[in-house]
Amino acid sequence: MQPFRIDIAQEQIDDLHRRLEGVRWPDELPGTGWERGVPLSYLQELTDAWRTSFDWRATERQLNGFPQFRTEIDGATVHFLHVRSPEPDAIPLVLTHGWPGSVAEFIDVIGPLTDPRRHGRDPAGAFHLVIPSIPGFGFSTPLRDTGWNARRVAAAWATLMARLGYERYGAQGGDAGSVISLELGRLAPEHVLGVHVNMLLTFPSGDPAELADLSESDAGRLQRLAYFDSELSGYMKLQSTRPQTLAYALTDSPVGQLAWIVEKFREWTDSAKVPEDAVSRERILANVSIYWFTGTAGSSAQHYYEGARDLRDAASGVRPAALTVPVGVAVFPQDILVPIRRLADRDIPTIAHWSEFERGGHFAALEQPELLIDDIRKFFRSVR
Repeated sequence: MQPFRIDIAQEQIDDLHRRLEGVRWPDELPGTGWERGVPLSYLQELTDAWRTSFDWRATERQLNGFPQFRTEIDGATVHFLHVRSPEPDAIPLVLTHGWPGSVAEFIDVIGPLTDPRRHGRDPAGAFHLVIPSIPGFGFSTPLRDTGWNARRVAAAWATLMARLGYERYGAQGGDAGSVISLELGRLAPEHVLGVHVNMLLTFPSGDPAELADLSESDAGRLQRLAYFDSELSGYMKLQSTRPQTLAYALTDSPVGQLAWIVEKFREWTDSAKVPEDAVSRERILANVSIYWFTGTAGSSAQHYYEGARDLRDAASGVRPAALTVPVGVAVFPQDILVPIRRLADRDIPTIAHWSEFERGGHFAALEQPELLIDDIRKFFRSVR
């Protein structure tokens, strides 16, 4: 394991600014808004902010304030933050981001989780945090072979935790991080104390009986699944079928990369009009900058390609392998998909903790860090 420090060359930053200054803008139909994609006026204003007021070096300093490392696992370079708690009884916990996320998602939760005493919380709920970048994402690059689906990433995490000397640990994640964390629980139940997720996919099996007498709330969640498939899943269908083709556009155009990601911060969050209603502009641009500077638009999309078969199986009613470790679920109402409890219990009979919140969306660590922190602490307090 080699210590790692983020240090983007000034030439790369200057190149980004030149590209942002010389954008070739498309036209836009009058009277349209977010329903057709990111509005032109909004993206022009955000692009100008990225070029003139966003401070990448401040993001570097924040991330470099945490111990970082890179190591080779199963032929892949794995970048990770490793932040140990001062509390001797802290629980080791691996936090996994998703797409279009990064390790920067967790900046605001690291302190309260590792050093709760300093943040006015009970020190009994402390964690040693391991926060890896999924292979092909961010500073875990480049990918050298195919096959990096959720199970293979989970196996890499098991190896990583063993190398760090952690015999028993928890796992937590949202989006792809949820799938990876659940796979880690299946793969290494003798080592995993429990799995906490802030996104859970629940698909009907096709048996009408399991959808009989759905509550109004659950019926709405089922309709949300249909709406996602018809209106919001274009990104997923493209990334899971032709990631290489997409890579050329997003790797060459920072504004293309910005639009591709910022749309998700509008559609998947608890935002009223613009993404900044839910997540600060600084955090959004920090996240997009990581994808841009590392050139990982294409390699991160490969994760969808590798997982496409598993997702099709789940959507067609193929049930996942059994989980024997306790599972905690935090449900945020404006997530992409909101799970239905009876379907969740069908797939995961070991659900031991279920929280439903009145606000928040897909990027829980960015949108509602306090709610997420408290829920993680509550769940792992019950399983340690």
